[in-house]
Order: sequence, then structure tokens, then C-alpha cells
Amino acid sequence: MDAVRVALLREVLAGTEWPGAARRFAGALRSSVVPHRGGLLLVGTEAYEPWHLAAHLVDEAAWSGLPELAPTLVRHRVRPDDPAHLAVGLGRLEAARRGATLLMVAPERPDAGLLQRVHDARRAGATVLSLDGGDTELRGLAHETLTVAEEAGVDLDTVQHLVSAAAGENSLPSPRGSRRFRDRLSDLADRLTAPPPARW
Repeated sequence: MDAVRVALLREVLAGTEWPGAARRFAGALRSSVVPHRGGLLLVGTEAYEPWHLAAHLVDEAAWSGLPELAPTLVRHRVRPDDPAHLAVGLGRLEAARRGATLLMVAPERPDAGLLQRVHDARRAGATVLSLDGGDTELRGLAHETLTVAEEAGVDLDTVQHLVSAAAGENSLPSPRGSRRFRDRLSDLADRLTAPPPARW
């Protein structure tokens, strides 16, 4: 999703909790991966693979100059002919240690085996973040959560767009002190799509 569409989405959701909640969660994600120079593992449930979020985070990593945001997509089913970036199975979670960040995307309750792997990764020192539909056991394992319940008024895909965009745009300014082109474009889009000022 490009900067203009994200700006429009934020305008539609202005006055709700979602833009701020997404920025907070994105800040937690960024502060976990940047100091460790990466180590982001992205995993979904057996029924939901977050490949769309993975693609957006790869884009944000490139545009923001923060390669640490590019995740390794961990998949439940890997075929022998899958390309390397799609051939990382659940066994990768067993190698997660201190410095790794595990971002779990779970619209529904994860199975017990996956929850055990997440628990083991946390015990080994990995930071666990959860973007979920409200499962209490998963939320209990996570250091930081963003829950999108059925009655939230938005869906999980929309919130993933907000989170991935915020993860890239909230980076520290470059050493020159100038703002990134993408941030300036986003601000311009915000101004262009804002309602005209009231005239008295």
C-alpha cells in the first residue's frame, strides 16, 4: 500500500484508536529489531499465512533504510521446490534466542504445538509480539500485543497496513537531519486529503 493510500486510510480512521495503536505497536517492533540488526521472524497460524504483511515489511525496510524490518517468513508447510525465502519451516522457531523477534499474526487461536514453540522461543530469550484476534493464551506469551477483535470495526488486514507503514516512517532522522522523501510525501498526502478549513 503506497503512502497516499495509507494517508487516506488514516484519515478514514481518524478519531479511532487504530492509527495510534498501530504506531505504538510498530514502535515496539522497530525498537526490538533495530538494536539487534534484524532477526525478525514472522509467523501465522496454520490457516493464516501473513505473506502480505511480509511483503509490506520488505518494502518498508527498503524505503526506510531499515533493513532490520525485513522479516523471515516462517511457514507451516514448506515444499521442496519452494524458493529459499519461502522455504523456512516451523523448525526455525526452535533456533530463536535472545536478539530474535517473533511476530505472531493470529486471527484465530493458534494450535497447541505452535503456542508451545512460541513459549519455548520466549523462554530462550526471544521477544514475542502478537497481532491477534484476541486469544488470551497467545497474548499472555507476548511482550507486546495489538488485538483486533471481531467487533473492532476494522479487520486484521487493515491494521497490518497501518503497522507496516508506521514501522518504516517512524525511524530516526538521517544524520543530515533531513526528512525522508517518503515521510514528506505522506505529510503532503495528509494535507491534500484534509478537509478545507472552516470559514467564519
